[in-house]
Amino acid sequence: MKILYRMKALKIYQSIFFYLFITVIFIGVSSCSASNKLRVEQVLIEGRKKPMGTNTLTPSFSWKLGSNGYNVVQTAYRITVSTNANFSKQQDISWDSNWVSTDQSLYNRYEGQDLLAGTTYYARIAVKDNHGNVAESIVQSFHTGLLTETDWDGAQWITKEKLPDSLVNPLPLSSSKLRIDKNYELPVFRKNIELDKKMVSSIAYISGLGHYELLVNGQPVDNAVLQPGWTKYDKEAYYVVYDLTEHWHAGKNTIGVMLGNGFYYIPPISGRFQKHKVAFGLPKMKMKVVNSYADGTQETIVSDESWKVHRSPITFSSMYGGEDYDEQVLPTSWSTPDFDDTAWNNALVVDGPALRVQEAEPVRIMERFASKSVKNVDENTDVYDFGQNASGIVHITMKGHRGDTVRIYPAELLTDKGRANQKHSGSPYYYQYIFAQDGEVSWRPRFTYYGFRYAEVRSMPAGEQDIEIQKITAEHIRNGARQIGSFQSSDTLFNQIHTLINWGIKSNMVSVFTDCPHREKLGWLEQLHLMGPSVQYNFDVERLFAKSLSDMRQSQTEEGLVPEIAPEYVHFDWGGDVFRDSPEWGSSSILLAWYAYQWYGNKALLVDNYAMMKKYIHYLQGKAKDNVLYHGLGDWYDLGPERPGFSQLTTPGITATAIYYYNLKKMSQIADLLEDSNYKAYADSLQQEVYQAFNDTFYDEHTGIYGSGSQTALAMPLYMGLVDEANKDKVLANLIKDIVDRDTSFTAGDIGHRYLLQALQQAGRDDLIYAMHKDDTRPGYGYQIRQGATALTESWAALPTVSNNHFMLGHLMEWFHTRLGGLGQEEGSIAYKHIRIAPKLQDIVKQRAVTYESPYGEVKFEQQEVGFHVEIPVNSKCTLVLPASSGYQINGERLAAYEHRLTDAGMEIQLGSGIYNIK
Repeated sequence: MKILYRMKALKIYQSIFFYLFITVIFIGVSSCSASNKLRVEQVLIEGRKKPMGTNTLTPSFSWKLGSNGYNVVQTAYRITVSTNANFSKQQDISWDSNWVSTDQSLYNRYEGQDLLAGTTYYARIAVKDNHGNVAESIVQSFHTGLLTETDWDGAQWITKEKLPDSLVNPLPLSSSKLRIDKNYELPVFRKNIELDKKMVSSIAYISGLGHYELLVNGQPVDNAVLQPGWTKYDKEAYYVVYDLTEHWHAGKNTIGVMLGNGFYYIPPISGRFQKHKVAFGLPKMKMKVVNSYADGTQETIVSDESWKVHRSPITFSSMYGGEDYDEQVLPTSWSTPDFDDTAWNNALVVDGPALRVQEAEPVRIMERFASKSVKNVDENTDVYDFGQNASGIVHITMKGHRGDTVRIYPAELLTDKGRANQKHSGSPYYYQYIFAQDGEVSWRPRFTYYGFRYAEVRSMPAGEQDIEIQKITAEHIRNGARQIGSFQSSDTLFNQIHTLINWGIKSNMVSVFTDCPHREKLGWLEQLHLMGPSVQYNFDVERLFAKSLSDMRQSQTEEGLVPEIAPEYVHFDWGGDVFRDSPEWGSSSILLAWYAYQWYGNKALLVDNYAMMKKYIHYLQGKAKDNVLYHGLGDWYDLGPERPGFSQLTTPGITATAIYYYNLKKMSQIADLLEDSNYKAYADSLQQEVYQAFNDTFYDEHTGIYGSGSQTALAMPLYMGLVDEANKDKVLANLIKDIVDRDTSFTAGDIGHRYLLQALQQAGRDDLIYAMHKDDTRPGYGYQIRQGATALTESWAALPTVSNNHFMLGHLMEWFHTRLGGLGQEEGSIAYKHIRIAPKLQDIVKQRAVTYESPYGEVKFEQQEVGFHVEIPVNSKCTLVLPASSGYQINGERLAAYEHRLTDAGMEIQLGSGIYNIK
């Protein structure tokens, strides 16, 4: 027995020693490798963090990795999805991918058991790297959306009144003279809910058209504005999903909903501006709430005729005319449990559009500006200057008396007398507030916005007592997409130009990319392929681009036309179809999809839009005459001798046919990627026919020019590959000669300017791009700044008679990031998997810094006074091109320690992930 006891004791001691030994070894290994520890830093499901609502039951999973080590590459992943956040029960596991050997960390599609609609799931990502490290993500939740009408459990569209069928018009002509006397009342809704159980969760699904504000017990449930995003409402609309669990309390509760017109209905009444008169119907809402309780029961609340409805205190709401609020209509307590709604009517049930989850970021208040100065222009009128022209609204705190009225006119410019000038930005547009009682109020409009720098505030007291304006703030609204890039250099003017263009982008990035934030607010499409490359270096807009492509699909006609505006709310019939059918605009349906796939690596951007693209090519082929297109706006707003507008220097046939050819090149690549060999052969064949027709029609082999020989007419064929190899030098020489003969200045407009920059970049003439845009004495970016512009203007000359905040002509931003900053990707790379950093003009611009958060992580390049700083994310690699030298030291090591080679471009150095300081 003693021997047995001793043997057992020995084994226990050995086991203790073994575990202590392993612990010491583990601690040692951990401390040695802590600096190289692999991390799963971000998980995206259907491109979003913890998405509330998906439009698919087979979502995709993407992630970014982090490590302090070098040359780190993912070698395998494992995705687990469960209905249980603890992953504790095998029966709760919906999918276990097991280990998949791949470096692919983007858009890995769910392949497990069928998921249920309107259900919360949990995902966990495990990853291995090439150094033997393993990492696991934190648990990420996602909630599937309502994909069928059945999933809504009987929720109905409800409204206050129905628009007569005779007034419904989803695509009015711009020439319509319709005016009506009736200003249809906006509705507010409320529903009382009694809670007598302990709540576990509460999920709400809501759509309100045009826009809604959702309140529980008198408090808004989020800080987004203009919810949901606007769409082609006769085809589809969006709903939004909320977790309301923390908004309820025991006992009586109240749901309140306010509605605004948005683009669902533009009131065609006199006295307020209206760019067009689209009318899908009067505002309506649809809602479902699912409350789950601790006792295992559920309660579903849906919108129906039992909801109470009343006239809204918002007495006028228009995207083009402004917004009025009369506090006398309803007290602010209307959405609280104790409010007496016995005098309210029951809601009216109506039909409504099909619904999809809103996946793009909502519009939010992103920045606030206090007034820089205030000027009194008459007894009761003050004009405030906020210093920045931006899209937004005014938030005002004021003290008044019952019946007092305050009216606010926003404007981007002032008249000669120092008052708000809306003459060329849409007039009259104003916000108005009427006091119900004596006291202080703080108010901002809810369902409209404008582009402005100034605000003219008119106080109209009901009696003899003055109204006191205590505080006024400009609140800049835009899409809530994160800023993911930056650019700075030692060139002050270029930094100012970058800021100028950035405000043009930010002010026109809402639920769609608009042309301007005041006069039209419409989704003119050409900028999506022309300015898209600039935007993507600065903002996380993949989902907004996807939404833009969806707008194009919904707006495409039966014949295949992709109109110039999407969502299409108006047919501008002045000049026939010239403002509806321009290939340079409609081609965003192809080019944006292709570019976005290159930037983000999401093949769904191509698959989802492939039918639209093919249909549009078929439409263009039918419009062509002997394979040449002659219709459209051409190089809009080029720098000719007349007032800007229609192309003056380049015939539309050049730009339209060049874009048509370029579309076919991209369609061939897309068809190849999607393994559609028949369509690839068709696109290749038609491409050659258009190539030949273009050159036969426009090229003069004696002079070496295309068409009129304008910069646009020469640059587009060069960049798009329409010039025979034997003629390229001659055409390029003619382009450079035109620039130099004009004292190194440009003439290209909306369509041609980006391609002018691209053609010069291809030829290695960044010096000309630099010289053309450094001059601030003639129309261009610097000139706009000298004229006082704080956002990109519609015209090169910053004319006061056109928009002074416009999403157009800002293509130099792309050059800042890709040529001065040097940031790009190697040919064949997708989603910046293989980065290329090759900065230009290093002898002229002595310092520059660029950052960009690629789908794999943050990329940084900085040229310092002495040396360079480079950061490459995990699971990526980089070709860095620096001025030719063999004396570089990288993190203290000689260049020989790294793969490198000397080329015509400079010294090419191959870097894996990591942080590098180079001297």
